[in-house]
Amino acid sequence: MTSPWLADPDVVVPGTVRAVVRDSWSRAEQSKLDPDRMLSPLLFESSELNDYRQAHPLAQMMPVIRKLLVRDADNDSGMLVAVGDAMGRLLWVEGDQGLKSKAESMMFVEGSDWSESVAGTSAPGTALALDHAIQIRRDEHFNRLVHAWSCTAVPVHDPETKAIIGVIDITGGDQAVDRHTMPLVEATAHAVETELLVSRLRNRDSSKSSPVSKFVLFNNLPSSAKNKAARATMHILGRDTALVTIEDRSIELTQRHAEIMTLLAWNRSGLSAERLSELLWGDPSFTSRLRAEMVRLRKLLDKFHPGIAPESKPYRLPEQVEIDAQQVVALLDRGAHRAALSAFRGALLPDSVSPGIEVIREEVCLHLRESLLNDASVEVLMDYANTEQGLEDLDVWHQVLKMLPTKSPKRSHVVAHVEKLTAPVG
Repeated sequence: MTSPWLADPDVVVPGTVRAVVRDSWSRAEQSKLDPDRMLSPLLFESSELNDYRQAHPLAQMMPVIRKLLVRDADNDSGMLVAVGDAMGRLLWVEGDQGLKSKAESMMFVEGSDWSESVAGTSAPGTALALDHAIQIRRDEHFNRLVHAWSCTAVPVHDPETKAIIGVIDITGGDQAVDRHTMPLVEATAHAVETELLVSRLRNRDSSKSSPVSKFVLFNNLPSSAKNKAARATMHILGRDTALVTIEDRSIELTQRHAEIMTLLAWNRSGLSAERLSELLWGDPSFTSRLRAEMVRLRKLLDKFHPGIAPESKPYRLPEQVEIDAQQVVALLDRGAHRAALSAFRGALLPDSVSPGIEVIREEVCLHLRESLLNDASVEVLMDYANTEQGLEDLDVWHQVLKMLPTKSPKRSHVVAHVEKLTAPVG
C-alpha cells in the first residue's frame, strides 16, 4: 500500500509515503492488524456511553467545540466533527447526517475504539499515539476500508498537568485536510484547554464559599458512571509530590501520601499494614505510624472527592484511581512508544527513598528503556537518548547509530556523543 502524499500537502509524487505514515503502518503491522478488516469495536452500551460522556471533562467543553467547528459541519458540509477520549474512544460524532450514516460502514460511530492499536493509522488514533496534530489522507490510512476518507485531528491536554485528555477530529473528503483545517482544529483545541483552565479556577474560587457544590456532578451520576468515567489520575512522574486530578479539579499530596497511594496503585489486590509499612520504611513493625498517616490521608481525600480514599483490611485503592506511571506502561504495552515517551515526565517520585518506591521507579524506567530500545522507531529512540535517562546510556546511543541511515545528517552528532561516552576518564 502506497500513498502519493509528501509532507507538503500540495505536492504529489506517486509512490511516496510520508515517514510519519510509514511509521504508523509499521506499528499497525506489529499489532497484527488486518488492513482489509475493520476492527473498531463498540465499547459502550448506550446508557454507559451517556454516563461516561457526562462525567468526561470535555463534556462541558462541547458548546465551545460546537460553536467553533460543528455549526459549520451542517447537513450539506460533507464534514463530521468527532471528539474522543485519551484512549481513542469516540464520544461524540456530529455534523453532516448523510455522511454520518455512511461513516457507520467503517464503524466511525460514537462509542467505538479508534485508537491506533485497534484501527491502525487514522488522524484521531495517530494524533494520540504521537501527541501532536496530524492529517491523514485517503490511502494513508492503514485500513483499506477507510481509503475514501480523509481526516485532521489534534490532541487536547489538561491545562495544568499537560496530560492528554482527548482528541478533536474532522473527518470527510479532501476538504477535511484542506490547509486551513489544521489551524482551525488547533485553535479549537487551544480554546478548549483555555476554557477548561478558566472554568477550573472559577470553580476553585466558588468552592471557598460553597464546598458542597464541587461534588454535585459526581454524586448525581449512576454507580456505573462513577466506576467507568470518574477516574482519578495521580501524577507522580518527575515530581516529588503527587497531583491528583479528577474531572476538572486537582489536589496536591505530600511525598509520604504520594508514596502510600503509589504503592497501593501498584498492588491492586491490596497490602497488609505490615507489608505496606515494610515497603514505606523498610520495617514491618511501623504499623502505628502508618495508621496515623492513613487517617490524615483519608480525611484529606474524603474532603476532596468521596470515594477515592484508600480502603482497609487490606489497604487498597478503589478502582477509579490510577497513576500516570501506569498509563505510560499501558502505552508501551500497546506499542504507542512516542506517546509513552511524551507522557513520561521523569523518574517516579525521584527523591523518595522508600524501598517499595525505589523498586517501582526502577521497574518503570527499565520497562521504558527496554521497550524503546527493542521496538521504537529511530526518531523516538533518539528523543529518548536525549533525555536525562538516556543521555549517558551507551547501549541506547549505539542502537541509534545502528538504526540511522548511512547518509543521515544526524550521524555526526551521534558518533560524537558515542565517542564522548567511551573516552577514557581523565
